[in-house]
Amino acid sequence: MGILKKILVALILLFSIVLIAAYFMPKEYAISREITINKPADSVFNCVKYLKNQNEFSVWANIDPKMKSTYTGTDGQVGATSAWESKVKEVGVGEQEITKITEGKRIDFELRFKEPFEDTAVGFMSTDATGNNQTKVKWGINGIIPYPMNIMMPMMKMDEMLGKDLQKGLENLKVKLEN
Repeated sequence: MGILKKILVALILLFSIVLIAAYFMPKEYAISREITINKPADSVFNCVKYLKNQNEFSVWANIDPKMKSTYTGTDGQVGATSAWESKVKEVGVGEQEITKITEGKRIDFELRFKEPFEDTAVGFMSTDATGNNQTKVKWGINGIIPYPMNIMMPMMKMDEMLGKDLQKGLENLKVKLEN
């Protein structure tokens, strides 16, 4: 019985160390990417503010051509929502709602994921005229991974994982708008 007691104490100690480490780990993530598009800022903004247009350049929308999309509200205005359903795990089920628009500059939205996991994140797309017929577009997503799941944050490599998809989406947008 002595060996079982030692194993149990060791497991409790290991579990406690993990929980303590998670307490000190970051819980928030913020990922963003940007690109310069050779088009005027107003035309770029007028494209990205519509949820239906985002499916044309978003990496996630292009993973599953059979993805079911539904839209409610007036697209391009606060309160408009796009919902998606896919059997492909990388796409899953969720919705995106426009929460704020700074006309000609920025669109803010809330992302509500339902499958394969439940989570809520916030995101934005901003446009900034940088020169003659050029626009810097920035796309970002921020969220929180709750304690104690945040212990996995270093292994998840959120910046790398989400960042590459944001960058590819911006590259798709650039091709779409410059052609």
